[in-house]
Amino acid sequence: MPSSFLTRRTFLTTGLALSAMAALPRQLWALTETGARSLVGSVVGDINKVIASGKSESAMIRDFEKIFVRYADVNIMARYALGVDGRRASPGQLRAFTGAFQGYIANKYGRRFREFIGGTVEVQSARKIKAGYEIKSIAKLQGQAPFEVTFLVSDKSGKEKFFNMFIEGVNLLLTERTEIGAILDRNKGDIDKLIAELKRIS
Repeated sequence: MPSSFLTRRTFLTTGLALSAMAALPRQLWALTETGARSLVGSVVGDINKVIASGKSESAMIRDFEKIFVRYADVNIMARYALGVDGRRASPGQLRAFTGAFQGYIANKYGRRFREFIGGTVEVQSARKIKAGYEIKSIAKLQGQAPFEVTFLVSDKSGKEKFFNMFIEGVNLLLTERTEIGAILDRNKGDIDKLIAELKRIS
């Protein structure tokens, strides 16, 4: 794939994402620090329950997908990950991509959270940001130094939801936008093939 094409994709996708984020504050007046903290507290509480459940990996991943669907703004995250290519997707393709993306994220990050067995995640602080609130938590794992897990929360969908995460400083949305773009490029821009591949690796 020519580097100029990838550069153009990155530029256009970043511009679209920033435009979407810039529109958020006008709709966030109802969101409070208490609400944002409460949301992340619930997410962390549910994650800790799954970690402590002793279930199999596959069962844990199914539970993590339920947590993701309940607390994350899946539609916004999926559209962000798909970027400018979402403009040419049909409504049916967007629905199918969102479902495939949901399973893909739950599988990928559910496996990561499984590493937390024997540890805990604790909410630490909240900070107002342009798009809502940034809630920082600390993951304390056995035999490892504590590290940050940060959630970004908004109420753009009408309810408090998190729309991004940072694990050890790694931006989930930016990482997945790059991954999704690479898969789409590998499939020569075919959105249906992208959806099929996400389902296969979920």
